[in-house]
Amino acid sequence: MTNKAIILQAGGGYDKVTIGMKEAAAPKPNEMTVRLHANSLNYHDFAVVSGMWGPVEPRIPMADGAGEVVAVGSEVSEFKVGDHVVSTFFPTWVAGEPLVQGFSTVPGDGVDGYARELVTASAQSFTHAPKGWSHVEASTLTTAALTAWRALMSDDHLKAGDTVLIQGTGGVSIFALQFAKMVGATVIATSSSDEKLARLSSMGADHVINYKKHSNWGEVALNLTNGRGVDHVVEVGGPATLEQSMIASRVGGHISAIGILTGLGGELNIVTALIKQLRLQGVLVGNRTQQQDMVRAIEANGIKPVVDKVFPLEDIVAAFKYQETNRHFGKICLEM
Repeated sequence: MTNKAIILQAGGGYDKVTIGMKEAAAPKPNEMTVRLHANSLNYHDFAVVSGMWGPVEPRIPMADGAGEVVAVGSEVSEFKVGDHVVSTFFPTWVAGEPLVQGFSTVPGDGVDGYARELVTASAQSFTHAPKGWSHVEASTLTTAALTAWRALMSDDHLKAGDTVLIQGTGGVSIFALQFAKMVGATVIATSSSDEKLARLSSMGADHVINYKKHSNWGEVALNLTNGRGVDHVVEVGGPATLEQSMIASRVGGHISAIGILTGLGGELNIVTALIKQLRLQGVLVGNRTQQQDMVRAIEANGIKPVVDKVFPLEDIVAAFKYQETNRHFGKICLEM
């Protein structure tokens, strides 16, 4: 079956995004064919498509894909035709401790991704989507939601009464807010926009800090906890925000190092890390079992994602250019 696909030429860059055709083979015994209906954008996808980390050969981009099963192989028992599914970031990492280094097996980077109408892949490349979610909504889960879930629920076992610091209003941070409130945690949120901070408050953020007005926002957050410090920081900024995150943290606090929005390298104040005995955990999304756990929790608690804007698949470059403006609140999606 031939279907439409976005093809990113070697090296990447917006001028190397083309629309082509891709064959979807009949599924082998352990595979299934999915008609894709939506993708969602992440910083990793931006790095690939923009050429920051362009592919070495032509590649179909996008790691997050959601759609409907249209054919299953003879050995597939977990799914049936008609099921709504969403992709996994690491198809080969099913459970347990991290097994994969880098992006060689990640759809949209090391292998072809989901910016296409039809795909045949192993059954473990997908999980069931949450019941009652649209395909666009489900497409937000693969990267952003699972990163937030793993950081808070798998790596640090967040519980009621804990305090979480989130940065900004991207997909990871907003899902982190939702998961934290789900378990009864206190949330401190930062942004440079008072309008966005007001929206975060309306979603349940207990305290908000405008980091443009308060460059010492780590100290402000520390004071909001009466000097104890926050239990967990969802650190998406990177080198330029890490020092303030450490200042905000409690002794023995957990910092999930997730994003590189402020660059790839910088100085680490090792004294603060030592004095506070901080736990700095690098987080690169999560495994398939964690995704299944997350979907069950989402269904049980009635959580819905925040989708800022939806573009047609053909307007993928316009979608990434919109992402670059940082005007969005929540997820940006593509729809087939």
